[in-house]
Amino acid sequence: MTRRIAIIGCGNIGGELAAAIDRGVIKARLTSLYDVVRSKCIELAARLSREKPIVAESIEEMLAAKPDIVVEAASQAAVREHGLKILLAGADLMIMSVGALLDEELRSRLEEASRRTGARIHIPSGAIGGLDAVRALRLAGIDKVTLRTRKPPAALKNAPGAAGVKLEGIRRPETLFRGPASKAVKLFPANVNVAATLTLMSGVEPIVEVIADPMASGNIHEIIIESKASKMKIQVINKPSPANPKTSYLAVLSAVEALRSLASEEKIPWA
Repeated sequence: MTRRIAIIGCGNIGGELAAAIDRGVIKARLTSLYDVVRSKCIELAARLSREKPIVAESIEEMLAAKPDIVVEAASQAAVREHGLKILLAGADLMIMSVGALLDEELRSRLEEASRRTGARIHIPSGAIGGLDAVRALRLAGIDKVTLRTRKPPAALKNAPGAAGVKLEGIRRPETLFRGPASKAVKLFPANVNVAATLTLMSGVEPIVEVIADPMASGNIHEIIIESKASKMKIQVINKPSPANPKTSYLAVLSAVEALRSLASEEKIPWA
């Protein structure tokens, strides 16, 4: 059975997912697109060569197309505003703006809706790797998680956490934030969704450092996991997405792969 996909957010990641469906990389049918800036959806739909999706004017119109999976590729606000409606409609929800899930009240409501309808919540690995090992270490008990994120200043300049900081022309790394993940995802909502993913997978709220580094060749995430079984260090040096320097290219690819796997009828785990 061909899975029916709807996408919220017609920016970088939403556009890449739509293109992957259009090319047949993701074997699914794109039923509808939605964005608060409707012109983005119209432009995206015009670039697709296969069956044209509905450009929905509301979430209700998007859900009327009966998608099996809705991908949120817009913002934390979109998760808060639309996540519950999607799950209660019986559609699975793939969340890219994972930082929204550090709101415990919201996460609890989404989890309850998932249990009630059987619709599932999916979280791609995003711009980091090693999450299978993080989940395994959780069984033994994780004591501390540290995430150090370095990005070129241009990728951070519009973040609320960089307000009032002059990043143009800095010559050395400057730490913009050090503190809990729950605060980091609010101050840098487009930059540290990996902090939320680590929180959910480890069961421990990471200490997050956000560094503007003019010498960084890409978006760099350094993760340290201290557990009763081992101490693990992971470093991922990502190239920025060609379309948006705030987003790591790996985050885009992980979204495509996660949706490809969800839509696939094949059961071979490495296919």
